[in-house]
Amino acid sequence: MRDVFFFVSDLHGHVEKYEKLFFHIRRKRPRAVFFGGDLLPSGLQYKANSKAVPVPFVDGFLAPAFQDLKNELLDAYPDVFIILGNDDPRSEESTFVKYDAEGLWHYMHMKKKRLDDFWVYGYAMVPPTPFLLKDWEQYDVSRYVDPGCVHPTEGYRTVKPTADIGFSSIKKDLENLAAKDDLSRAIFLFHSPPYKTALDRAGLDGVMVDHVPVDVHVGSIAIKEFIEARQPMLTLHGHIHESAKITGSWKEQLGDTMAYSAAYDGPGLALVHFTNKCLRSAERLIL
Repeated sequence: MRDVFFFVSDLHGHVEKYEKLFFHIRRKRPRAVFFGGDLLPSGLQYKANSKAVPVPFVDGFLAPAFQDLKNELLDAYPDVFIILGNDDPRSEESTFVKYDAEGLWHYMHMKKKRLDDFWVYGYAMVPPTPFLLKDWEQYDVSRYVDPGCVHPTEGYRTVKPTADIGFSSIKKDLENLAAKDDLSRAIFLFHSPPYKTALDRAGLDGVMVDHVPVDVHVGSIAIKEFIEARQPMLTLHGHIHESAKITGSWKEQLGDTMAYSAAYDGPGLALVHFTNKCLRSAERLIL
């Protein structure tokens, strides 16, 4: 059985990064590939009340590329697990769901799925940011928002929310997603990193908002507390591109849980790979 797993994140629609990934999928034939969000061309191009038609990146490039891989690799085609990120317009979610139904990948936000001896869980939401696109933003553990950030109830969305944003939180979502499951063999695919770790360090040194220093750690408190309390085997993260460059590390151990980030601030593709025999031992290649 193929035992290599790949993890990538924050490709932001860069075709050359996808092409590098597809080359290595063909070469290494991994058992599974995990995508940690921010996969599409920048959602920052959307403006409130904009009538601009999104570029059909999924239909026009991503899905055909995966279909070509599937046709070529046949039984060696990997299980593909996907979530979106805060820079991805949620209006594209239905397209990902469509290709999930066609067997091209597994769309994982607020879902869980068996993978061999593991369970994979997906969660895309991030705490409030300074950005105005709010499709994938949620209050974290309370309705407090850091200085300089915009409330999830403000900004704009590409689809109407299905829950009361004013009373929803990442903390509540994770309680519902994991329920009382045994997470000792669980892999959690997040977009946000856990708070105050080597994975969530933003380049905000010296930044002030109304004479208040901005917190340089911008990950999720709820995700950090969830990991510490429930101890899944492995968690995968993205979102903060520059964190590894600042802290010197793209991984961190939280109790018995190993956490990896594939976010990267350079021009290449950061490819994290590990095996299903040792999820806690991984390498990160810059391609």
